[in-house]
Amino acid sequence: MASYRSLKEQVYEANMALVKHGLVILTWGNASQIDRQHGVFGIKPSGVPYEQLRPEHIVLVDLDGRVVEGSLRPSSDTPTHLVLYQRFEGIGGIVHTHSRHATAWAQAMRPLPCFGTTHADAFYGAVPCTRPLTDEEIAGEYERNTGLVIVETFEKLGIDPLHVPAVLVAQHAPFTWGKDASKAVENAVTLEEVAAMALWTLLAQEAWQNLTPVPQSLLDKHFWRKHGEGAYYGQG
Repeated sequence: MASYRSLKEQVYEANMALVKHGLVILTWGNASQIDRQHGVFGIKPSGVPYEQLRPEHIVLVDLDGRVVEGSLRPSSDTPTHLVLYQRFEGIGGIVHTHSRHATAWAQAMRPLPCFGTTHADAFYGAVPCTRPLTDEEIAGEYERNTGLVIVETFEKLGIDPLHVPAVLVAQHAPFTWGKDASKAVENAVTLEEVAAMALWTLLAQEAWQNLTPVPQSLLDKHFWRKHGEGAYYGQG
């Protein structure tokens, strides 16, 4: 049980880090971490406000999806986490958020390209976007099917989930993972930042194609009216 206390504390800290980094508002997110030796993972309870969350609230779930410790219902996303732990055996922690920029890419149903070294430092290529779930998948075991479509995406594209520890679920939001919950949080922070950078990169590229710099005469006027011997701007 001592290891479970430690697990709960680590999962609690990871969930609170999501708030600290501005990746979640209200209750829109969750973090989990697995203890593979004992075959259980800890996850945030469903719908509990972060300001009320305590380590003892963390729910422990086994790899058959059964609650083994905790009086609260686990996150509604628990079946997604379970599938990822079952199929991506090298991961130890998972984070789900609805962070603004990464979610924008997910809602657009577009993979996040690698436009620069910031992205390349964390993700070995584009962060993939899943296909949309079918009506049948949504009406059925929706959260489990979300996990399955993530796995399907990585298998279809031949992506190593340890090299690209993130995914965009089409029309939904991102998931990230890592060796533990803390690393999954770090990857979520990085994903959100590079998603924002990518959007600004595309905007800058579009602007450059359609805009021209100011003419030299206008540049000269505005610079030299504030600087130099002939300056006349202000009261000095």
